[in-house]
Amino acid sequence: MEKIIDDIDFAKGDGLVPVIVQDANTKQILTLAYSNKESLELTKKTGNSWFWSRSRKKLWMKGEESGNIQKVKEILVDCDFDAIIYLVEPSGPACHTGESVCFHNHLSK
Repeated sequence: MEKIIDDIDFAKGDGLVPVIVQDANTKQILTLAYSNKESLELTKKTGNSWFWSRSRKKLWMKGEESGNIQKVKEILVDCDFDAIIYLVEPSGPACHTGESVCFHNHLSK
C-alpha cells in the first residue's frame, strides 16, 4: 500500500521516528537512526539517506563527512506508521567506527 509523508506519525516520538537502515542487496541491518519530517523529505528528494541527529540536534546526511553515502532504493513504513526502513546501497561502512554495521558489539551474559 502506498503511503505519503503526511501518513507518518511523527507525534508519537516527539517529532522523530526510528529508521532501520538495511542493505537492499544482502538484507543485513546496517544501523538504526531517527528521522523527522524534514529529513524524510530530503531523503525522498535527494535519494540519499538523511536523518535527525539527536546528539547534535541537527539534520545530517549519511556520508556527508565520511563519504560513505547510502543510496536509498526503497522506503518501507510499518503498520502503525511510526517506524521506517530504508533499503539502501551503501558506498562504504555504515558505522562511524569504520565497522561495516553498527550492530557489531555482543552483549555478555
